[in-house]
Amino acid sequence: MDILRSLSYPNFRLHVIGQAISLLGTWMQRVAISWLVYEMSQSVFWLGFVQFVSLVPSLILSPFIGSFVDKHKKYKLVFLTQIGLMIQAGLLTLVVGMKWETVFVLSVLGFCQGVINAFDVLGRQSLMIALIDNKKDLPNAIALNSSVFNLARMVGPAIGGVLLSTYGEFVCFGINFISFIPVIICLMMMKVVEDQAQLAKEDNITALKEGFSYLRRSPHITSIIVVLGFSSLLVIPYTSLLPAVAKDLFNGNESTFSWFESAAGFGAMIGAINMARLKSGENLRYRVLFSALLMGLSLLLLAFAPMLFPALIFTAMVSFAMMMQNSSINTYIQTHVVTAYRARVIGYYVMAFQGIAPIGALLVGATAEYFGIKNTLYFMGVAGILIAIFFYGYLRRHIQRPLFKF
Repeated sequence: MDILRSLSYPNFRLHVIGQAISLLGTWMQRVAISWLVYEMSQSVFWLGFVQFVSLVPSLILSPFIGSFVDKHKKYKLVFLTQIGLMIQAGLLTLVVGMKWETVFVLSVLGFCQGVINAFDVLGRQSLMIALIDNKKDLPNAIALNSSVFNLARMVGPAIGGVLLSTYGEFVCFGINFISFIPVIICLMMMKVVEDQAQLAKEDNITALKEGFSYLRRSPHITSIIVVLGFSSLLVIPYTSLLPAVAKDLFNGNESTFSWFESAAGFGAMIGAINMARLKSGENLRYRVLFSALLMGLSLLLLAFAPMLFPALIFTAMVSFAMMMQNSSINTYIQTHVVTAYRARVIGYYVMAFQGIAPIGALLVGATAEYFGIKNTLYFMGVAGILIAIFFYGYLRRHIQRPLFKF
């Protein structure tokens, strides 16, 4: 099938197999941690705080890590980060098994995971191009990689919800620890060739400055990173509210929360599949525009939803739009950036996506504590629509051809 053409490359196929298994465990762990923190604290703010400390390293470190990654081989870096993440998952399992868990301990372990993830995400994103022999298939590979991520996001929380309500958090954390084994085995089976000549030669500070200068010379890339940054601050953190939406708005339990996570995963997976069907020549910035608008409208509908089923539908719509936006931005960057600056530009992408999101999670958590969950969802929906309107104005000014054809 044409939509699966990237799987014909052995290295990418091994990457997908390992990631598919590991991500199931990762999403089980995320469901368990979110529910555990909310059960212990009964606070939306602390729920957002734990997400904040696990993602804030991406905000602080990503540009510096991008300079580091451009100077080193990506395969070795990814191998080491997977071992580090496995150790962190083992420590989390031990803490919960020994009944040592507190919000503080979970925050510390989440911060450690965030630091390792900051290196892993940049290394893995930069390695992607080395896993595909024909670079024309890179957009398809990015979309398939997103499909695997979101299939796991759909199935993982559903399995995690059952395990969480039946056996407790310890089993979810233990399965995540074990799930890193297939990733490491698949990495060991890969035969990756990286071009030594493409590695940056400058020192880290000079490389960092050069990366920023490259972005200043590339407003077509900078503009979509700015859109992603505002979305991560004001719209994307809706996911941190899902435990409270499930419990407080719909009087649900762990299983209800897992339904929301699975609905979000289903919507995102459909978005990723849609991206995998992308044809060369399509203007991805238009997709970013329409996705931002759909995200805002869907959040307004979620806030208005009177019953559980339509709320799940609107949650899926938000995630569909979010995946379309983020995948379009990622694909645009990967296919337009100069190879020597790849990791540094992706560093700013990760900072805008994962780095600003924890600040948004804190802001959303505090807003929900003060104004209530429904009002916060309304605010986020309006913010998403305004982001789309401003980006539309930017495209009107900087793109000569008409945005719409009648």
